[in-house]
Amino acid sequence: MPTVEVTPKDESGNRFSVEVRDEDGSATTHEVTVDNSDWERLGSGYASRAELVEASFKFLLEWEPKEDILASFDLGMISQYFPQYGETISKRD
Repeated sequence: MPTVEVTPKDESGNRFSVEVRDEDGSATTHEVTVDNSDWERLGSGYASRAELVEASFKFLLEWEPKEDILASFDLGMISQYFPQYGETISKRD
């Protein structure tokens, strides 16, 4: 599985830069926003928003290659493409 590196983009703690890198060195970068309602709905099992973002990318990578993940999106949009996301991500350890 590719490695996922999540880096905060600003002081608000809501925006993140995510790099997904395969073993062959190829990588994609993404910008993700986690608004307060998504954090409240999905984040109870996570120590931080960054940890939730990392778990969300690992979820996405189970369903599609890194190149198919949108370059910029709000975390809540994942449920529009993958209806099982909310239930699955909130059950992860």
